Parts: sequence; C-alpha cells; structure tokens
Amino acid sequence: MKATCWMGKQSVEVEDVPDPKILNARDAIVRITSTAICGSDLHLYNGLIPSMKKGDVLGHEFMGEIVEVGHGVNNLVVGDRVVVPFPIACGRCLQCERQLYSLCENSNPNAWMAEKLWGYSPAGIFGYSHMLGGFAGGQAEYARVPFADVGPIKVPENLSDDQVLFLSDIFPTGYMAAEQCGITPGDIVAVWGCGPVGQFAIKSAYLLGAERVIAIASSRRRCSRRTGRWRCDRRSWRAAAAERCQSPACTAASSTSSPWGPSSIER
Repeated sequence: MKATCWMGKQSVEVEDVPDPKILNARDAIVRITSTAICGSDLHLYNGLIPSMKKGDVLGHEFMGEIVEVGHGVNNLVVGDRVVVPFPIACGRCLQCERQLYSLCENSNPNAWMAEKLWGYSPAGIFGYSHMLGGFAGGQAEYARVPFADVGPIKVPENLSDDQVLFLSDIFPTGYMAAEQCGITPGDIVAVWGCGPVGQFAIKSAYLLGAERVIAIASSRRRCSRRTGRWRCDRRSWRAAAAERCQSPACTAASSTSSPWGPSSIER
C-alpha cells in the first residue's frame, strides 16, 4: 500500500509499505477514506520529537471503513464507517475507567521512553514516534487499529467524511479547552491563537453558551476571513482588548504587553 513516511528531518515521502495485519484479538483493519495533517506533525517534520525512525508512517487523524476485525472485537463489523481517535486506549486500566483515555496505562509498549523524557507516559498514539508506541499512522491506504472495541466511533451513513473527520483529534482538542473554562451562559471568553484548534475552541465556546468570544491571534493570514459571529479587526492586542472589554480584569490585562507582540482580535 501507499503511505506517507517520515524519512528524516524535514523529509517526508510517499512510499510503498506492507499492508497492516491483525496482530491481536482486539485489532481491526481500517481502509482509510479521509485523513488530515495535525499541527503537531510539524514537530515530527522538524525533528523535534525523539525516537522517530526512517520509514515511520505518519498520521493520527483519520477515518475509514472496517475491512477486518479480530475475534475479540464484538461491536464493529466489516463495512462499518468509523472515525479513529488519535489516542490508543485499552478501556480497562484505571485511567481508562476514569475516562482519561489519553493516559491509558496499557497501550504504549515503550512507556519507559516517554517517562524518561516527560516523567510520565501518555497513551500510545498513531504515527507519533516509537516513544509513543511506534504505531503506524493513518496517512496511508490502510491502518491497524489496536483495541478497536474501545476507540473507533461509528459514523451514520447520512454524514459525510468532511462532517466527522475532525472528531479524530482537532475538534475534541478545541472543545476540551473551552470545556475546561467552565463557561456559563452569557460569559465573555478570550481565546489566544486562531489556528484550527483555536477556531474550534471559539466555536465550542459558543456551543457552551458564551455570549461573546474575543479571539486573539498574531497571524494576519488567520484573521483574513469572516466566519459567522466572529471577525477580524487587525488591531494591536492592547488597543483592541481595551476597546472590547472595560471590566477591571480586562482593563488590567489590556495594559500588559502581549507575549507575542502585535496581534489581531476576532470576535
């Protein structure tokens, strides 16, 4: 099959690689129909994540059709369409029982490597170094999904790939950021950064009841569009913040220089 492979620092190529196979009873094989590039893939591309090896298959945001399942997978059948979340979770360890799936204690066979760097290992992650398990990613024609009875999300036939693909990583990332703010109806929320994750955080803040979202970004390109209820003003961080929010807390914040220099505001 064809797959996008890391070949070294700032070197990525499409290569022929072996088709994945069922290795464990709880595995499934997915034929990839849509996949995406994550901003964190740039860390791999630029050689900032250790333990990458030449030929590693990239990609941790993907979805597709089930073409094979292990005998331990009872909730999926061949032909099901699924979105595959980026963390690999066993569903049975203490962290999984707490629904902290990205901290699964069983899915990363190389946890000791991550512990040396970070002090604690997260779950195994598709296409994201051998330190995080060495699992082949989803920027390929097919992918093996371990613990397939836990992670994959079935997709109704009436929803297109474009409508659900971002459930694999980027939408939940932005949503979780907004959710952790404890937003209540009528709140005014500020979001720093207007890349894709920031935009999902903005939309999620509205979903959770925010009355207004002040979005702050240093990139004019990311502020060159108008989307729904928020727009670009392209003003300095301090001036725009002072104009938009007159509360004591916001007034104090607007007198502080932005750590990123001149920025722009969207709302």
